[in-house]
Amino acid sequence: MSAAVPDEKTPNVAAESSCSSTACTTPDNEKQEAPGDEPEAPPRDISGWKWWLVMASILSSIFFYALDNTVVADIQPVIIGDLGELEKLTWLSVAFLLGATATNLIWGKVYSQFNAKWTYILNIAVFEIGSAVCGAAPSMNVMIVGRALCGVAGAGLYVGVMTLIAMTTSLPERPLYVGGTGLTWGIGIVLGPVVGGGFSESSVGWRWAFYINLLIGALCAPVYLFLLPSKDPRRGVALKERSREVDIVGAALQMAALTTFILAISWGGVVFPWNSGQVIGLFVASGVLSIVLGFQQVFLVFTTIECRIIPVEFFGSRTVLVLFASTAAAGASAFVPIYMIPLYFQFTRGDAALDAGVRLLPFIILMVATILTNGALLSKFGYYMPWYTAGGLLALTGGALMYTVDLNTSTSRIYGYTVILGLGVGLWIQASFAVAQAVVEPKYVPAAVGFITLAQFAGITIVMAIANTIFLNECLTTIPRILPNVPREEIEAAIQGTSDLLDRLSSDVRTRVLEAIVSGISKSYALVIAAGALVAVLSFLMKHERLFNVSAAVGAA
Repeated sequence: MSAAVPDEKTPNVAAESSCSSTACTTPDNEKQEAPGDEPEAPPRDISGWKWWLVMASILSSIFFYALDNTVVADIQPVIIGDLGELEKLTWLSVAFLLGATATNLIWGKVYSQFNAKWTYILNIAVFEIGSAVCGAAPSMNVMIVGRALCGVAGAGLYVGVMTLIAMTTSLPERPLYVGGTGLTWGIGIVLGPVVGGGFSESSVGWRWAFYINLLIGALCAPVYLFLLPSKDPRRGVALKERSREVDIVGAALQMAALTTFILAISWGGVVFPWNSGQVIGLFVASGVLSIVLGFQQVFLVFTTIECRIIPVEFFGSRTVLVLFASTAAAGASAFVPIYMIPLYFQFTRGDAALDAGVRLLPFIILMVATILTNGALLSKFGYYMPWYTAGGLLALTGGALMYTVDLNTSTSRIYGYTVILGLGVGLWIQASFAVAQAVVEPKYVPAAVGFITLAQFAGITIVMAIANTIFLNECLTTIPRILPNVPREEIEAAIQGTSDLLDRLSSDVRTRVLEAIVSGISKSYALVIAAGALVAVLSFLMKHERLFNVSAAVGAA
């Protein structure tokens, strides 16, 4: 990377003087197409059926990564029944999200240094190993290791897909392909609970919820090896020299700072009290590590401007920072309903894991359809700011409606609320990947992909930890008052679906307990309300500009 991005207050005349016949650089170093640009040819050496086969194969990796995000949502009780160690239950999700979030920026840097094809294939291989470890796990500790491997490699393949799309598509067609990642992501997310629940209720058992990834990977392996274009960002530079340019110290500090912070918010109020020494110590450690990281990155300690792990250049760009915050809010807006909707129906309607997963379909179908629409229209018209405004307002509305849901709310009404929410989230959840690549210089594209991916996973991880805390705190505050003679451990087990406590209660008492549980679920939607409001407000800080060279043909192969 080169020098830091100039401040946005740089006079416009300076930007105008730097324009060439093809493009110019805005005051904050964001690219804008000059008038009269010719359509850009796709930068790839394959076309036709080979190209579409490559796209289908790399998008399939997004599918099984998304599947792995939610596959454990409905099979946790079955896993605990086989492996035991209930106290480690939260690690099934925390290990995965922690591995993904902590390594995003590192993968962005790695893809900017090494051959994208082989780095991507390496991540596929590690992800498959992690899936095999999960499927064969004889204990919870082994399962947690497998989940962490899947999280780390999953982040790498996700950044890899975005990087490969950036390297093999022209700017005008790129939003459509990025929209394709949203389609496969959405399908994988909704099928995760369904696949997990289906396998857990079948004769083959829950372990095939992880083994299925091995089959998908094996089917796509020939395409990865023989058809995937090889894109080397630093052709001719020795591997040893490239390795030296990876900011190892910054990467270690960044991972440690994120890990301690995520553990603090995941454990606070759930494993340990918020005022416990463990949680306070983790927050303090995260703060200290973040300060040290900032010092190391700004003053270039054991690193250089070109090598540092944090894309400090982006902090001078209002647009990139707004995209980061909006993408984090999108992850929050999508994953609260993805986890809470099945939970609601399992408790209130007695749904099995498979049926509860199907309840997500109205939300996911609308979200995926809107993602595809966004990708197509963003390519055609180029304006991006209105999508964030409308999406934020609709997400706010849907979140507010879900906040009002109680034990007696009809199923049709809930479906209607989730349709509004899915419509809103789909308007912007994937858009930032295309927009960020369009507003930065080409040399910053891998870093931009990693930066926006970090926003998405950080938003998901942090908000899900907070939502889980809201839910459990509400339940563990109210239910013990209703059941004063029941041990806290049994109440926790009932909430997590590993106890038959609810079935043993009288009808009246059971209703009161369910009302407390539903209250905890509904209150978690306060996070969606806040996220939607944030995006709507931030959208007014975006530029009213057209991107993607809209005169070019879309989807040329």
